[in-house]
Amino acid sequence: MIFGAAFLILFVIVAIAEGVGDPSIPSGSVAIVEDAPGDLEDITEARFDHALAQAAAQAGVKKVPKPSDPQYEELKETTLSGLFESIWLQGLGDEMGITVSDEELAAELKKVKKESFKSEAEFKKFLKEQKYTAADVDERILLQKLSTEIQEQVAEEAPKPSQGEIENYYEAAKATQFTQPATRDLRLIVNKDEGKAKEALAALEKDNTAKNWAKVAKKYSEDAATKAKGGKQEAVQEGTLEKPLDEAVFDAPEGQIEGPIDAPRGFTVIEVTNSNPENVQELKAVESQIESTLAQRNEQEYFAAFVAGFNSTWGGRTFCADDYVVERCANFEGNGHPATAPPACYEEDPDGGRPEACPAPVFQLIPALPGSITPLEPQGKPLAQRPQPVPGAEEAAGGAAGLPEGAVPPPAEAPPAE
Repeated sequence: MIFGAAFLILFVIVAIAEGVGDPSIPSGSVAIVEDAPGDLEDITEARFDHALAQAAAQAGVKKVPKPSDPQYEELKETTLSGLFESIWLQGLGDEMGITVSDEELAAELKKVKKESFKSEAEFKKFLKEQKYTAADVDERILLQKLSTEIQEQVAEEAPKPSQGEIENYYEAAKATQFTQPATRDLRLIVNKDEGKAKEALAALEKDNTAKNWAKVAKKYSEDAATKAKGGKQEAVQEGTLEKPLDEAVFDAPEGQIEGPIDAPRGFTVIEVTNSNPENVQELKAVESQIESTLAQRNEQEYFAAFVAGFNSTWGGRTFCADDYVVERCANFEGNGHPATAPPACYEEDPDGGRPEACPAPVFQLIPALPGSITPLEPQGKPLAQRPQPVPGAEEAAGGAAGLPEGAVPPPAEAPPAE
């Protein structure tokens, strides 16, 4: 959907802390957003109802459900999220000094209509079906422009990689990203019949020319990849061929025919025709590539922090009336349970037992595996966490449940002396 879909994908919802000292919501309003520019602060019931009708239309619901209908709650949350996103983004643009002129809005609308609709009639039909007014269209275009300009401005503010960071990245990645391993070019003939492989060897020992290799390969080889190419297989890296063929190829001197070697594919006759040494790209050859990689990573990390601050700030300014409180409201009081967790995880005696996929009872920071933080992986690799002990296992194991394999449990505390 051109206007129905949110353009604010980058502004991911994050949990908002519970508000303190909530302001009162005016009669006839569903929520207020403090410090919003202009007349955007007050979300009236009329404005909510209009947005709710749009959300229903976009969901393919012909008639807006009543509050008693379970579908209403889903549409209500979608509607409020859309309204909040619009106000928050416009407020952010105002604070960042970003403005969009009427001429820019008109030009952008003209572009969207040209790219997405065959005619003006089709465009108007779309607006009617989606319950959009001319003002709604202008707002959607404005949000699209603001989102783009905010992204660009934040990207410009992201820290640029230093020369030291580039050099550190190069050293860490040199062996894996910027080094072409040594390889060998060879010719080979493969046949599951050892006798035929020996016949091929004898023929090649008499005439080791490329012309004869082509003739012998065509006659004796069963390797589809090389048979039609005179047995040629180029740029073979050590460790890529099956054993014992791999060892034979990298131990053999150049220009010497060897075999037949009993390999998984069949008895193999080989000749190494050329050895290509390891090739390491110098820093100056890949410096711009590394700089681009680091710059992109810096932008992503900077923008993630920016988005977290954006959601926290504006979520803390948003207060909802009692019947309209959702998770993005500052006065939302959550139960601390993840939305994706099965409800049975928090029941005292759930039917069928406690689900296996229950989250930890408290939020846990996952530390990095020692020594895993490098210029290539600045966050490191997550340290594997021990599983929660099975109920009763600790008693059965004498209190040692959950200890790493081979670990000795601490001695039991001695009873106090009488």
